[in-house]
Amino acid sequence: MDIRSQMLPAAEAAARIVLEIPETKMDAPTPCPDWDVRALVNHLILWNGRGEAAARRLPVAGPGEDHDFTAEPHWAERFAEQARKTAEAWQDPAAWEGNTSLTGNKEGMPAEFIAGIVFGECVAHGWDLAVATGGEPAFPPPVVQAAWEQIVPTAEMSRRYGALGAEIPVPEDAPLLDRVLGMAGRDPHWKP
Repeated sequence: MDIRSQMLPAAEAAARIVLEIPETKMDAPTPCPDWDVRALVNHLILWNGRGEAAARRLPVAGPGEDHDFTAEPHWAERFAEQARKTAEAWQDPAAWEGNTSLTGNKEGMPAEFIAGIVFGECVAHGWDLAVATGGEPAFPPPVVQAAWEQIVPTAEMSRRYGALGAEIPVPEDAPLLDRVLGMAGRDPHWKP
């Protein structure tokens, strides 16, 4: 499964989850230690926007990690639009060539790896936000399959760079999304 073909469906699923977050849940805990819903939403917004810049080889610009995007009007709608633009940027075959960076690092990393991070953020953090706020992740099966095929060969490198937590063992006969989540360092049965 080519994650390029699943970037837009993953982005749309993450956008739907973000659009459904109740204002009353912004301070709720998430499966990501030390991050409440607001902090996780801000993380997702920031890095998704940088994902578009990485695909287009644009310089890193805009606010940093300390910025509260959720304090701005229509932040959820703006994320939905940005998620779509980021997914569309990765449809360009040139986006997948050579190296690029989410941080502005000149050497960068293989573009395919960076695309996998952007895709994985939509799936993992989309799930995080859904379960933290009582929503339904509802990722299309091809997105889950692509997430599995993307995470298995890249998990150890992602852990080295702090992008994933320690693997949580999940039975081999568990649903595929549960196995993706376990590989990404999440307990698929986490509850707030």
